[in-house]
Amino acid sequence: MKYIAPSITATAFNCPHCGVLTTQHWHYGYVEKYDKGKTPLIIPQDDPGATFRFDSFTEGMRTGQPFIFNDAADSQSNSRLYNLDFTQCYECEKLSVWIFDRLIYPVTGEAPPPNPDLPNDIKADYLEASSILHLSPRAASALIRLCIQKLCIHLGQSGKNINNDIGELVAKGLDSRVQKAMDAVRVIGNNAVHPGQIDVTDDRGIAESLLGLLNVVAEKMISEPKRIDEIYASLPPSALKQIEERDKKGGA
Repeated sequence: MKYIAPSITATAFNCPHCGVLTTQHWHYGYVEKYDKGKTPLIIPQDDPGATFRFDSFTEGMRTGQPFIFNDAADSQSNSRLYNLDFTQCYECEKLSVWIFDRLIYPVTGEAPPPNPDLPNDIKADYLEASSILHLSPRAASALIRLCIQKLCIHLGQSGKNINNDIGELVAKGLDSRVQKAMDAVRVIGNNAVHPGQIDVTDDRGIAESLLGLLNVVAEKMISEPKRIDEIYASLPPSALKQIEERDKKGGA
């Protein structure tokens, strides 16, 4: 499935709400002062962030913060909001909120969605790691390593030592490409929480790559076998019986 990350420069990307790759309509907003003594009605409760007033338009743009500016001659007219924009999904019609070039609502991160066949607890960790990529690549990398450890348990290993678990899977015939992906996540994830040779403190790209590797492992170890089993199970009973008898003879 093609994935295009949400971006301030794009008019089509995977919706952070419904996940569909479709057109996104951009909107900007205007503001009007409340009457004296009035307070905002908050719907919903999540506050998308405060706005700031700058006397200079250039000054406001340089900060990257949302700000209010009125360049009209009539000071009573509505003032334009800058550095605060909105996208509306063509498919689900839900709104997303952007400050400068960063998606702040919904908090989903900019990584591809998790493989749908991942167990729910691993999927939750994946989404959490994706949501904090821009805040702490180091913490995200550590979470992705935890995902690999949990995935080893899902694949029948003890989960006590991720290095030993991968070794056991290799002994059972694990594809070398999957092994490399799992070990890359393991080593880089270890360096995220222990001093090492790989510094992921400020490198969001590394953390994003680890999320991609986790999806690769899930595809090879969960999704592909699942699809094969589903197709095989759809064969006529007579064909399945013939295959079983053939294999019995071959093993005799």
